[in-house]
Amino acid sequence: MKKNTTGKNVFFLLLFLLSINFSMVGQMDPQYSQYMYTTTYFNPAYAGSDNCTNITGSYRSQWIGLDGAPKTASISMNAPMYKKMGVGVSLINDNIGPMQENNLALDLSYGLDIDNFKLAFGIKTSLNVLNIDFTKLKIYNDLDPVFASNVENQLSPNVGAGVYAYSSRFYVGLSVPQMIMTKRYNEENYSVVHRKFQTYLIGGYVFDLDYNLKFKPTFMIKNIEGAPLQADVSANFLYAEKFNAGISYRVGSSFSALCGFQVTNNLFIGYSYDTEVTKLTNYNSGSHELFVGFKIFKSGSSKNLEPRFF
Repeated sequence: MKKNTTGKNVFFLLLFLLSINFSMVGQMDPQYSQYMYTTTYFNPAYAGSDNCTNITGSYRSQWIGLDGAPKTASISMNAPMYKKMGVGVSLINDNIGPMQENNLALDLSYGLDIDNFKLAFGIKTSLNVLNIDFTKLKIYNDLDPVFASNVENQLSPNVGAGVYAYSSRFYVGLSVPQMIMTKRYNEENYSVVHRKFQTYLIGGYVFDLDYNLKFKPTFMIKNIEGAPLQADVSANFLYAEKFNAGISYRVGSSFSALCGFQVTNNLFIGYSYDTEVTKLTNYNSGSHELFVGFKIFKSGSSKNLEPRFF
């Protein structure tokens, strides 16, 4: 179906102006449909919880066919340390239209054994690097001081925290990945980006339906200061601990189809496709997301570890 180019350009400009404060408020944290596998990006308490070294990578291309639509590339590594501590590092490259933000984060966690589950606390320190090229926008008022100069390599440190309770069968977590509310300014000293306070609540459980079939419902609730709650709910089925398939719904926004394959004990590959349920569907061909997870076990330990399904 042919897309309306003028409509795309107008929509993108409106999207950008509505996502920035003063006249401009910065975009919220990157969006993931496979959030059940990307916990480390927004909850530092997850670091080291899997008793092995985890390396993950993901790429999301949102709203295909829409000019300036978000694209996010992420990579992370986390591992347990001596005693009850964990450590993680992640790098996220997020692009939307003229704006590019890179986030480098370091996570530290500490876990406690409580009956049949574990409770971990984590802190996240991060450094954001922001660039905005206003020449990529169609500016209808060239005298507007907000667009008078670009933003180039502006640095902004931040700190976050999280708590994460888990066993081999369930998890629940609460986190605020960036607690310092920051504003960015262009060379004319006009505020161009204002980061809002964001809170994440996540959870999931694994049910045995049959000898080789498991049911894995999950949820994520995201609260952004001054905006309505965003809720994701998903239902995944795991067959023979190899094949994963399911659906997810972002309330009032989109449906997603998810699938994944445990290629080896070390390697997992996942894919999701989103389709909008809003008028945005008239301007794009859906969103694609690819996830790759790789585990490095201690010598001879992979067969002895209790299985994890998230």
